[in-house]
This record gives sequence, C-alpha cells and structure tokens, in this order.
Amino acid sequence: MSSHHLAQINIARFRLPQEHAANADFMAALDAVNALAEASPGFVWRLKGEGNSAVDLTPYPDPQIAINMSVWTDLDALASFAYRNSEHRAIMRRRREWFEHMDFHLALWWVRAGHLPSIGEGQAKIDLIARLGPTPEAFTFKQPFPAPGNDRIEPILDECA
Repeated sequence: MSSHHLAQINIARFRLPQEHAANADFMAALDAVNALAEASPGFVWRLKGEGNSAVDLTPYPDPQIAINMSVWTDLDALASFAYRNSEHRAIMRRRREWFEHMDFHLALWWVRAGHLPSIGEGQAKIDLIARLGPTPEAFTFKQPFPAPGNDRIEPILDECA
C-alpha cells in the first residue's frame, strides 16, 4: 500500500449562469458521472457540497466558477477514469458548450494517504502552477511527477498528452 495518494482539483467558469437552460445537460449528468467516479478502481474521496456534487460551493468570488476535487490511489487510476471512461469522456468532449477557456484550471499533487485536501489547498496548487508551471508540488497530466519516495513515474495514458 502506498504512503501517498493523488489529489486533483479542476475548476471551470460557466459561460452562462449555472442554472441557465444551456447548462441543463451538464447539470443532469453530474450525479451519474460522480457515481461512476466513486465506483472506479482507485477512487478514494471527492469534494461534495450540500448536494451530491461540489457545484453548489462557491469558493471563488466569481459565482460562475465551478470546482471539483478528488483523491485517487495513483495517477493511473485518475487517468483511467478521466480518459478511458466513455461516459466521462462524452461529457468532457462537450465542455466548451458550457465552460469558458481558462489557462490554469487543473492541478495534481501528492498527499499522504488519509489526508483530504481543503479547497484552499487546491486553490493554492492551481496558483502554484500558474506562477511556476508544473513542479513536484503541483503538476498536470502532461507533466507528472512521482510520489514522494518513488524515483520514477509510471507511464500514463497517451490521451493525456
């Protein structure tokens, strides 16, 4: 069993208010996609608001920004869900319908097994990537770093590049 797990945060800014009819397909898919994540091998935890998702949380001054955070056993487990799960991919292919482009919207980082990251911790990781680019403290699928104590990163999916 590994002493570290992989945390991830991703944020997105809705093009229109979250409750707008244009976002209905995305909002309707949330529960199913979240259930798929929870049933995926390697899933550990995900951030939830008062409902079953985190979209009702507003950690940024801009209420149009949605947040998602989760913890996985390793990079391959998260990449498998994000890139190999056909239902998740189908929703993500449509992301430009619902969300604006953001230069910095994703961060991955290693946490001690059992640690559940705070929203502030995740926000700081996105800010770190924005300032320094990928580092061992905060990185992306395209430029991953190994867990502490591991001297190599396992190959990840070609789809991540």
